Amino acid sequence: MSGRIGPLLKRDLARLLLGGRGGGAIMPVLFFLSVAMLYPFAVGPDAPLLARTGGGVIWVAALLAAILPLDRLVEPDIELGMFDQWALRGISEELVIAVRVLAHWLSFGPPLMLAALPAAALLGLDGETLRIVEIGLLAGTPGLAALGVTVAALTAGLRGGAALSGLLVIPMAVPILIFGAGSLGMGGESGLALAGAVSLVLLAIAPFAGGAAVRAARG
Repeated sequence: MSGRIGPLLKRDLARLLLGGRGGGAIMPVLFFLSVAMLYPFAVGPDAPLLARTGGGVIWVAALLAAILPLDRLVEPDIELGMFDQWALRGISEELVIAVRVLAHWLSFGPPLMLAALPAAALLGLDGETLRIVEIGLLAGTPGLAALGVTVAALTAGLRGGAALSGLLVIPMAVPILIFGAGSLGMGGESGLALAGAVSLVLLAIAPFAGGAAVRAARG
């Protein structure tokens, strides 16, 4: 099994990190930091307001940044017949999707957590708020990755699939956004726990839902 997962993960990470037309992992990070830089100009130099709302802005930016590579997650491999080749080698669609979820998260989750450090400085967040934001991103971004890959598989082959997948991911990701941003208020631990629970459910569902969608698209 490890002999199959390793090459798949290495291939997926190379595609997602290095880029092609999507710009690789640098584009979500640049988008994320751009939102953090522009938001203070939009609300004005009100430090208490920035401190109160900055954590929520980071979460919204993280959600939107996670959507950027959706068009590269599944559809190109279906068009190239890669899933057919993997099936001939005895590699199931579920395994490919599970590895794709891991690669997608590694390509944007840790980089966004690092980018949250300068973003917090731009938004005037204190150390405790930054700590909660970082824990929340660690708990919530795997769920965003699972959701993104699943939706990308469901919309693969459809006309305007890239735009459609983005429109579908945003409302479906609202629970993670609510719990993650809500953890910055009172009872933060419960918000973090709920964000992590939603992520675990999405991670459990993604390989099976995504694998079934890929088989339907191939058929």
